[in-house]
Amino acid sequence: KDRLKNVQQIQATETAFAAILSDGSVVTWGDATHGGDSSAVQDQLHKVQQIQATQRAFAAILLDGSVVTWGDPMGGGDSSEVQDQLRNVQQIQATGRAFAAILADGSVVTWGNEKDGGCSREVQDQLQNVEQIQATECAFAAILQNGFVVTWGDPEYGGDSSEVRDQLRNVRQVEATERAFAAILADGSVVTWGDERCGGNNSKVKDEVANL
Repeated sequence: KDRLKNVQQIQATETAFAAILSDGSVVTWGDATHGGDSSAVQDQLHKVQQIQATQRAFAAILLDGSVVTWGDPMGGGDSSEVQDQLRNVQQIQATGRAFAAILADGSVVTWGNEKDGGCSREVQDQLQNVEQIQATECAFAAILQNGFVVTWGDPEYGGDSSEVRDQLRNVRQVEATERAFAAILADGSVVTWGDERCGGNNSKVKDEVANL
């Protein structure tokens, strides 16, 4: 408790917390297996700018743009396979068990559970000039500079947007439920995909959500 002073930001997994202090160090507590124990990386956690979390792991962006991860290795806590790619990281987004990092050059690096979006191999050539990433529980959606959207991860959670790909043009913003995505286009209309029970089908209200 004595260490929790001058706290700037707190992030949480399902069962653990991580706090960034004003000096850029990090204090963690809670379930050790889900990120509550950061002792293995504590000597690396300096000048931390931002922390993101899956359900089971944390990822910290440092001032130099590198990333430090800890927690469940199967939930994003082990980034060793992509560590050499994690340079000039601007932003990190998370599903339940995977992370996606946007680099300064607009490319994306992913790690964690492959089914939950930790593997972006199939769309890697499309992930250029990425401006924003949104996530459901098990899938990612990236908005590109040209207004197109690229998705990957579990198809049942919005990872497959092929049915609406032709409509996903001039996308301004993407939001997510646990299993579905909704994109606002420049003309104010909305395109949805993913699990219908979680908002993946807006056909019944399509007229009402025009011109948002």
